[in-house]
Amino acid sequence: MTPILRYLVLLALIPPVVFAQEAVRPDTDPRIERLVSEVSEARLGELVAKLAAFGTRNTLSDTTSTTRGIGAARQWIFDALRQSSPRLQVSFDIYRIAKEGRITRDVELRNVLAILPGRSPRRIYVTAHYDTVNVGNEGQISANTRAAGQRAADPQLRENQNYDVEAPGANDNGSGTALTMELARLLAASGLEFDATIVFALWAGEEQGLVGSRAHVQRLSAEKAVVEAALNNDIVGNSRGGNGVADGESVRVYSDGPEDSMSRAIARYVSRVSPLYVPSHRIRLMSRPDRFGRSSDHVSFNDHGYPSVVFREANEDFARQHGAADTAVGVDAGYLARNTRVNAAVVAALALAPARPSVTNEQGQATLGRQPSGYDATLRWNASEGTVAYRIYWREASRNDWEHSRLVGNLTQFTLPGLSIDDHVFGVAAVGAGGHESLVSVFVQARARRPEVRLLP
Repeated sequence: MTPILRYLVLLALIPPVVFAQEAVRPDTDPRIERLVSEVSEARLGELVAKLAAFGTRNTLSDTTSTTRGIGAARQWIFDALRQSSPRLQVSFDIYRIAKEGRITRDVELRNVLAILPGRSPRRIYVTAHYDTVNVGNEGQISANTRAAGQRAADPQLRENQNYDVEAPGANDNGSGTALTMELARLLAASGLEFDATIVFALWAGEEQGLVGSRAHVQRLSAEKAVVEAALNNDIVGNSRGGNGVADGESVRVYSDGPEDSMSRAIARYVSRVSPLYVPSHRIRLMSRPDRFGRSSDHVSFNDHGYPSVVFREANEDFARQHGAADTAVGVDAGYLARNTRVNAAVVAALALAPARPSVTNEQGQATLGRQPSGYDATLRWNASEGTVAYRIYWREASRNDWEHSRLVGNLTQFTLPGLSIDDHVFGVAAVGAGGHESLVSVFVQARARRPEVRLLP
């Protein structure tokens, strides 16, 4: 009997008034522990080295060579994913992109997708971009050291560019690509039956403006696909920054606001689940969409209402980005393995859990009230399939993370006496039979635009 089921049996034997007592969290899942332990540092190092060996993976580079350029790289990624497991549905996600901006000629762009089907159509994405760029001898550090307000010509818009110039992209973003490929292999080979469908997506065109992910998410939106979360990994393999600071024991997770957005819910989920399975690795939650003035493919999801976060290494070496110096020497495979383990634990736990419950009515209003006394907090939510219990979370409105939680059984309504809904924020998560929790759905007040005041002439 799982810990959560033992707890529910206990709940059935005692009066309902005790439902509100604090519950001990379920133990870690040994299946996820095993999955995390099987992340291969050696394999990650080999994947990064192989990706860098293509010389360049620029979106506009050669597509005919079998050894160099984006054509060779994407075919190798495709073949490697197919060989990882027969459970993976591997395909090219192809778009014809018209000449515009940094896409200086019409091009056929190919993302690589590997889908691990789950019991439900709701999707969880693990993503990274596999393309690279070389913007000049000094790479990204040149842009970083330019005086504030000083504008320079975009090197990707200059005429007569050589798209086959050396751009190995070992860390940016061979590291994220290797992480995604390793997770695809491990989760597919795990034998676990996930409730959610997991999509491992490797994008092209990120360096020209998130082109590959934008095209894909536009299609998802048109199809009204259900995407519960997207975890993007971009530059996650270097433990020593260009400032000389070494940090191989933490990772940054950037999330888009406002405070109770679903993007922030994913970030909090990472911070709760990761310590259970990778306790030595610190999660640093960054309350902003990404680094100042820069972005990555998670933005494509957030822009279309699909919640997403991005993982970034603790300290970056900008001199190794966007140039020929981004070689495999600058990647710490041990640090990359730790970031891979964090992703593995989070994705597995989330995909094993039920879907998050809905906490709004048909008009999109939060189902939260002050009943029965007028000074209480009564929460109502819609049942989530496959759920055996729910956990309620709350905090004072002045805080930015949950302070309290209670397991309340398989209910769709619960009252917290004497708790002001004006002074506290509330959320609820669905709990499956294995003890895995969904993302927390937060009771957020919808903002309605009031009509303009009519003024007399």
